[in-house]
Amino acid sequence: MATSRTGPARICVTNAKGGTGKTTVAINVAGALNERGRDVLFVDLDPQGNATEGLGLLDEFDSAPPTLFDVLTDGSQRDRLGDLIVDHPEMDVVPSNIDMLQAERELTIADLVARATAGDADIDPEALSSLAVNVTPDTVTGGHALDTLDEALAAVEDDYDYVVVDSPPFYGKLTDTGIFATRNVLVPALTEATSERAIELLIDQMAALESQADITVDTLGVVANRVETTGEDETMLEWFEAVFADDPVWEVRKRVALQRAFSAGQSLFAYDPSVDMTEVFLDIAEDLDRQFGYAEVTA
Repeated sequence: MATSRTGPARICVTNAKGGTGKTTVAINVAGALNERGRDVLFVDLDPQGNATEGLGLLDEFDSAPPTLFDVLTDGSQRDRLGDLIVDHPEMDVVPSNIDMLQAERELTIADLVARATAGDADIDPEALSSLAVNVTPDTVTGGHALDTLDEALAAVEDDYDYVVVDSPPFYGKLTDTGIFATRNVLVPALTEATSERAIELLIDQMAALESQADITVDTLGVVANRVETTGEDETMLEWFEAVFADDPVWEVRKRVALQRAFSAGQSLFAYDPSVDMTEVFLDIAEDLDRQFGYAEVTA
């Protein structure tokens, strides 16, 4: 069940295993929510900018500062997220940027500064901040620095029903920042044996984050992606159902149209709504509406 909170529903689409189709799932879930009449803000937190590309906004990846990097790492620019929002026919988008390649290092320093300031680490906060681009001790409060996206979203989220965050395909401070801001995760995974380890690591990562930040993170469901009709696929679907016994598991079959829609900068709903997998993504959106208490379709 989704975490209750004021403001829009927030979702982090996350799995540190590469190649799961995480970004494609995120874009099409956002497209399905839009199809149901929901106003969606899509945040590309991945330094590689795959969602930015997959929404046809590749030029934004090379845009001049301020960028998402500055909003996340410079406390004086935390309220400028609205300036970064780009219009897309299906959703509003906060694009990633080449500067985000430095974000993991910057947020790691910020977290160390927070711990040092709180007395949890025997390090001079000023010495640490000298290694950073934007982080200074006076802009970091509390025992961690995981709340930067959470604070940034507060300035814009009243305009939306959903915030969908596409996390990086690795574990670290950026992913933790996305999960901290949303408190809800949607997990894309391939139906292959290597997914078992990835899911186990994700569960461990969420437990560690909950302990560090004193929060609760809820799983909204699992999207089994690129499913085929093999014995391994069936075995993994059974494993997902067992591990996530209290959560829905959806099956997205392999379709060339999903990649073609990505290349066209659209979700399936704008590219070709006749593709059968649109029904799966609509099922996901309907269930998310149920979990977050949106009762009626407004499209």
